Amino acid sequence: MIRPPEYIQSIKPYVPGKPVEELQRELGIKDAVKLASNENPLGPSPKAVEAIYKVVGGLNRYPDGSGFYLKNALSEKLAVRPEGLIPGNGSNELIDIAVRTFMTAGDEAIMGVPSFVVYPMAVQSAGAKAIQVPLKEWRHDLDAMAGEITDRTRIIFIANPNNPTGTINHTDEFDKFMQRVPDGVLVIVDEAYREYVRDSRYPDAMEYLKAGRDILILRTFSKVYSLAGLRIGYGISGEEIVREMNKVREPFNTSSVAQAAAIASVGDDGHVKRSIALNEEGKAYLYKEFRRLGLDFVATEANFIYVGFDRPVELYNHLLKRGVIIRPVGAAAVRITIGLPEENRLLVEALGAVIGKILIS
Repeated sequence: MIRPPEYIQSIKPYVPGKPVEELQRELGIKDAVKLASNENPLGPSPKAVEAIYKVVGGLNRYPDGSGFYLKNALSEKLAVRPEGLIPGNGSNELIDIAVRTFMTAGDEAIMGVPSFVVYPMAVQSAGAKAIQVPLKEWRHDLDAMAGEITDRTRIIFIANPNNPTGTINHTDEFDKFMQRVPDGVLVIVDEAYREYVRDSRYPDAMEYLKAGRDILILRTFSKVYSLAGLRIGYGISGEEIVREMNKVREPFNTSSVAQAAAIASVGDDGHVKRSIALNEEGKAYLYKEFRRLGLDFVATEANFIYVGFDRPVELYNHLLKRGVIIRPVGAAAVRITIGLPEENRLLVEALGAVIGKILIS
């Protein structure tokens, strides 16, 4: 049998959160709750749903390969030229496109750990090397990351807010960091959860782009816009960078349905505000209940909470039996998405029922 290169063989595949349907099928559980994949529990904008219905009759035709109307809608909202925008099959695909465009075997990319697991996977799939720098106080250690830059560094990944910790780096830290990044190194700022951020110290990555820096800002419709099932996101960068990435991008990488829903979502600020308000309400409730239960957690600027737990897989399995899906992270933590009020209450009830059993077993 043909064998791939060793660097491909050694990649650990991404394991998505367990679907509700799978849990219900396996254990015969009804009304399971999924709090594992940082999805918006409010659901998509009604305007997006209406837009989907309007385009389904034309599914015999290929989608607009360039995403012309979506880029124009984003251009107007963000005050950037359409030529500085690139659509993606979720922001995940844009990570892969950037790596394939700007990296080759022997190159290096710097990233934090723990952070989004797709970064090292994409880098390794190109035969390049991922330099993983431990977080400091649950946030990217930008000083240490800058210290890892060499003449082999091509890309630096920064998830802000970070997944899985929900933390952010601040404007003053970013300013100092960017001063140490040389020309020719692409800084990829992954802002998948930016709409949820309430901290005024959150940096405006667009300012670095306006200053002419080599930066790629990733955003998605999967989170606050609640279109995770349609797989659509976009990147914002310099026009030359976008032009090179478009050489690698597949011709029809975003569907006509996804584009229509995204365009409608861009224009529904009310849905975004309702989603953020729901998240803030759920965050406050879970903070209070986690403290009551004696759980150690990290304050979040996203729609999920990073909770320390010495036996995360055991906790995950116990909660599955009670119809609640969360996400184990490493050897000593779980990540829990903030859900609807009733979902959050079910989670808290399940945690209260199983934590003691795990700790004394």
